[in-house]
Amino acid sequence: MVAIFRLINLALQSLLAMAVLGKLNRYSDTGLLLMRLGLGAMMLVVHGYPKIAGGPEKWAKLGSAMENIGIHSSFLLWGIMAWVAESVGGLFVLLGLFFRPACLLIMFTMFVAALHHLKGGDSLGTASHAIELFFVFLGLLFVGPGKYSVDKN
Repeated sequence: MVAIFRLINLALQSLLAMAVLGKLNRYSDTGLLLMRLGLGAMMLVVHGYPKIAGGPEKWAKLGSAMENIGIHSSFLLWGIMAWVAESVGGLFVLLGLFFRPACLLIMFTMFVAALHHLKGGDSLGTASHAIELFFVFLGLLFVGPGKYSVDKN
């Protein structure tokens, strides 16, 4: 009998939790804002800034990852494009400004990064961060920046 009451109590707690969590739908724009702030700041600070600070040698090395998709020249330019995508793109994601183009640029950069890891013999675990970010920005491309953004579409 005690087990039945515990089961009923657990079911009621689950229903209550679902009712409370269901109300979070009203705050989807707040959720998008939090995602944009977190992802944008991390892209800018953790990914973009170190690439900017790395200088031309690092940029050319980054750009050499383009060989994985058949581009064998202009590595310095491609490296600069990577840090622009991750730093300026991260800032744009954070602000919700030029949001979808920024997502596309970051997605392309993550695609190239994942290929670089996988073709370089790294494990899927090593490439997983770039792959995960690719899919996060793909989803955001469809959802948009939300109403708390500079673009506000």
